[in-house]
Amino acid sequence: MLNKYARAFFTRVLTPFAALLLRLGVSPDAVTLIGTAGVMAGALVFFPMGEFFWGTIVITIFVFSDLVDGNMARQAGISSRWGAFLDSTLDRVADGAVFAGFALWYAGSGDNDMMCAVAIFCLASGQVVSYTKARGESIGLPVAVNGLVERAERLVISLVAAGLAGLHGFGVPGIQILLPIALWVVAAGSLVTLVQRVVTVRRESAEADAAAAAQGGTAEQGSEAAQ
Repeated sequence: MLNKYARAFFTRVLTPFAALLLRLGVSPDAVTLIGTAGVMAGALVFFPMGEFFWGTIVITIFVFSDLVDGNMARQAGISSRWGAFLDSTLDRVADGAVFAGFALWYAGSGDNDMMCAVAIFCLASGQVVSYTKARGESIGLPVAVNGLVERAERLVISLVAAGLAGLHGFGVPGIQILLPIALWVVAAGSLVTLVQRVVTVRRESAEADAAAAAQGGTAEQGSEAAQ
């Protein structure tokens, strides 16, 4: 849901920056790789240490590369299947790193096995939610549903809560509870989204199979009439 509005806004804002990078000779693929590396560093270095505020700042800076690289490719007229594949693949890597960072914190100094399991569920369900759409489209189905919690919602909810929870280190009491609440919300929303997409794919596949069978029957009847 957030993708529809936030992506268009930030694309306009970041267009001058994308143009500058092109003039400097930076390629869209390089931005994609650097952005992913930055997100992974922020998540896997800061989060396991409980440095949620600074980790979120680092991740937020680099996560915008997901908008900049595509903007650069369009401006340069070099959009390609490879670029789209690389961008989508590394998005999954970055998302996994964020929730892995949370899981490592709860498995270590955070000392909460339940929340570690919830973070791992967020990681896995996010990957499967993305896979269901990609797989459905690969077999020729439109998968005409976005779902309750997409990638943008997962990142915004989790990172905003993590950043605010990190203010506990600056003397703001009780605010660290926001992170586990956010992870539960993301877990529940991801499960709902997964069910929505599976149900949609099942319905669309049944409709496609029925249409194919009807066309086959019509073709067979036409052949018999010609005889």
